[in-house]
Amino acid sequence: MAGDVMPDDPEQLRKELERYRLVVTELQGKISTLENEIATAATMAEIPAVVVTQPELRQTLSRLISKIAMILQAEKVLTLLYQADTGHLSVLPPALGITEEQISELLVTSDTGVSGKVFNSGEAIIYNDAINHPDTDKEIISLLRVRNGLCVPLSIQQRDEDERVTGKKTIGVLHVMNKRFEQEFGTDDQRLAEMLGDQAAAVIANAQVFREVQKAKEQLEGAFESISAGVVVVGQAGDIRLMNHAARRMLNFSPDGSLAGKKLADITDSRELLDRFDKALQANGAETASEVTGPGDGRIYQSQFTLMRSAEGEPPSVVAIFNDITEIRQIERMKSTFVSTVSHELRTPLTSIKGFITTLMDDTEEMYDIETRQEFYEIINSECDRLTRLITDLLNVSRIEAGRGIELHLGAVSINEIVASVAENQRAATNKHRIIDAMPDQMPSIVADADKVYQILENIVSNAIRYSPEGGDITITGEDEGETIKLSVSDQGIGIPPEHRDKIFHRFHKVPTDEGDHGAVKGTGIGLYLVQHLARAHGEKAEVWLENSEIGKGSTFSFRLPKEPSVERS
Repeated sequence: MAGDVMPDDPEQLRKELERYRLVVTELQGKISTLENEIATAATMAEIPAVVVTQPELRQTLSRLISKIAMILQAEKVLTLLYQADTGHLSVLPPALGITEEQISELLVTSDTGVSGKVFNSGEAIIYNDAINHPDTDKEIISLLRVRNGLCVPLSIQQRDEDERVTGKKTIGVLHVMNKRFEQEFGTDDQRLAEMLGDQAAAVIANAQVFREVQKAKEQLEGAFESISAGVVVVGQAGDIRLMNHAARRMLNFSPDGSLAGKKLADITDSRELLDRFDKALQANGAETASEVTGPGDGRIYQSQFTLMRSAEGEPPSVVAIFNDITEIRQIERMKSTFVSTVSHELRTPLTSIKGFITTLMDDTEEMYDIETRQEFYEIINSECDRLTRLITDLLNVSRIEAGRGIELHLGAVSINEIVASVAENQRAATNKHRIIDAMPDQMPSIVADADKVYQILENIVSNAIRYSPEGGDITITGEDEGETIKLSVSDQGIGIPPEHRDKIFHRFHKVPTDEGDHGAVKGTGIGLYLVQHLARAHGEKAEVWLENSEIGKGSTFSFRLPKEPSVERS
């Protein structure tokens, strides 16, 4: 009709105008129908809460893209989202009329082509002659076989705290390509595409926000569950709101399944625990701390209870944090025992030394003959050596605890001579045991600290004597292993209970003498702890371990030293 000539006859003119009016009315009806269809698509976009997973987002977008293609009569529809880390516009599946292979070859930057121009300007572009349009990327046009197209921005509204619109943010672009029936895209198509693009952007943006919130929630839940401290949140009515894995373990609850919503009083009969929560609710927000004994295993937990008030005016909750301090309390008790034991160990030789020196000083008339005096001197000398060893042990433990390590004075060491000397000295310490030197005659010499090697073996043999109260054989054997030598000490004593075998090298730990006896044999509880560090000081290949043990039949301890330690000579 653009080429028609307007008639001169007024009646003919009236009829022609009426025909135009009918055409306009028909077009308006079609537009109204399309807008109703858009309203249907908008309804889908206004339920982002349903779009909670990637498959559901894909299904929603698939329906929306199909609707866009139908409304705009397009053969191809493509959604591109901006990736801030790469500066590219990447394809958001699904795409209509475009193959996976074509998508894999598609590389769209945010500053070139129609996509880049629309993304940066926020203004739509119609390109009905795709191959000759100045803004199109000819490689992409060729790859996707685009005849004509329409590109609109995907924009979301930005709002302030009062929900007032403060601007728009473009998150990508929507391409609608190849109008069906060889038609061209027009401004009506553009307006419809912009409206549909806004709906698609709303769905995508809300889904992205939900995924980010979900990811943050999962990270928080993961962190909450991985905290080593037990955390429990209980409401005013005694209902459990949160409880992490550590708290379930500490409070002897099932590690699996959620306890949220259950009453604390219904799942525990620990009056102590329930009272602590009640007192925290009554404390008006003041933080309270105490030690709580865990139900079931009797472990000790340092607990902190505090009131948590909600900003929305909800009833307050009590947050309780539990830290396992059982080992700390055990170490404190062992330290107390250690101090008492060390005091006794120091006092005994000092009392003996003091007694014999006083006797000699009071002997002004020389009532004791030279042999007796010599015996007294030997006892005093022996007790001084005993004091020196104990003080040396304590100093070495102090160095280890301070992280300074043990000083070594390396030199050639004859293992046979060390074993013979230890065996001889330990025979003098007992009349109930046979100390048997079963070493090979020609054990090789090694480079080591002779005093430290002597101390390692002496401690192990001394332990064997103490833990064989009924006597028996204590046998020392050796083996040349090539780059290392191995020494073993076997006794016929009480053996080590299985529950103590992984603790015997811990400082202050002493094994009870028998079942039901909470006491232990004499000693400071640092011997094997020190032995382990004295051995390890000789390099990576050095070690000490419990070879085997049987209750009532005895134990065998072994240690290994390198022939040439991987440490510097002093």
